[in-house]
Amino acid sequence: MSGRPPRKTPLADKIVRLIETGGPLSVSDYFHICLSDPQHGYYMTREPFGASGDFITAPEVTQLFGEMIAIFLLGGWQAAGMPRPVRLVELGPGRGTLMKDMLRTIRKVLGADMAGWSAHLVETSPRLRTIQAETLQDYSDLCSWHERLEDLPRGHLLLAANELFDALPIRQFVKSGSAFREKVIGLDAAGDLTFGIGPAVIEASALPHDWENQPEGTVFEASPIREAFMEALATKLRAEGGLAAVIDYGHRVPGFGDTLQAMRNHGFDDPLAHPGEADLTSHVDFASLGAAAHGSGAHVLGLTCQSDFLLGLGLIDRAGRLGADKDRETQKAIEVAVERIAGTGPGRMGELFKVLAISGQPMDFAPFARIGEPASKRR
Repeated sequence: MSGRPPRKTPLADKIVRLIETGGPLSVSDYFHICLSDPQHGYYMTREPFGASGDFITAPEVTQLFGEMIAIFLLGGWQAAGMPRPVRLVELGPGRGTLMKDMLRTIRKVLGADMAGWSAHLVETSPRLRTIQAETLQDYSDLCSWHERLEDLPRGHLLLAANELFDALPIRQFVKSGSAFREKVIGLDAAGDLTFGIGPAVIEASALPHDWENQPEGTVFEASPIREAFMEALATKLRAEGGLAAVIDYGHRVPGFGDTLQAMRNHGFDDPLAHPGEADLTSHVDFASLGAAAHGSGAHVLGLTCQSDFLLGLGLIDRAGRLGADKDRETQKAIEVAVERIAGTGPGRMGELFKVLAISGQPMDFAPFARIGEPASKRR
């Protein structure tokens, strides 16, 4: 094994002790500990979002993002016949900014007709719950918090999950000889964290068809946790009705490559360098999420890039109205924000991020009804 010596953190010391007593950790276990350890986990102790954090999400860039998500979910509600009660849900709600923008937009559209509506935030971090409550103080009469998806009250679901699935752990497997063996985190001769290869092997049937032609050292990623979470979400949508928009960065089809990354102070970091003090993420395999949703009986309305999704919902028109009668400096700031969330090109948010829409029942409405063949014919 070889690796770059990490700067010690309280969580690094804890992980070292775990390895010394129990042996190497899988990437999945390391990922989970780094983000969710009750004492030192990243989301339990730090302020990850915004200019003062480690990264900026689309809702923090501009209110337009939340407004477009709200318009999309309202379209799904109307297409379903406007049933009540309605549960507006956000999974992994960050600072509460997206939920605030959605609620403001929905209240503006519906006016006083919010009877039967309630807002629900699924959040495990007590510290983030406090921040979310401050952000949503104008909507405190509508909001409730829950630890798990299963804890949500029954009702028609309108659900958003922005940059949630990338934060759920992955397993990594490395091509070694004639098989893909699990990547693990162990200790080097100096007692520092380092990557290695463990004995576990992934079944060939779970790999892309051309796995045998891949060179030595090729990495394949899988996430049973993400798939299980999607299955639970799809099952709930089918049972209770509703619509979900899953927004994240990732790829449309399964493939090979190491996408595990750490973000710290708005820059990339060594994933082993600062456990508990850097965010860990990886690209989402949307094909596997779509298959999990379809296999659980939900309807996959479509998958598109974030740019096409937002533009199809009228982002440019709404940005123009927002900037109307404003000074040129404000208008320029709006233009920059629109370009940031919807701009395309390699590595840009509008292209890198994808939107997967699933529902409890078949339906066709913008923007997915305008992309390719009708949603009722997609698989």
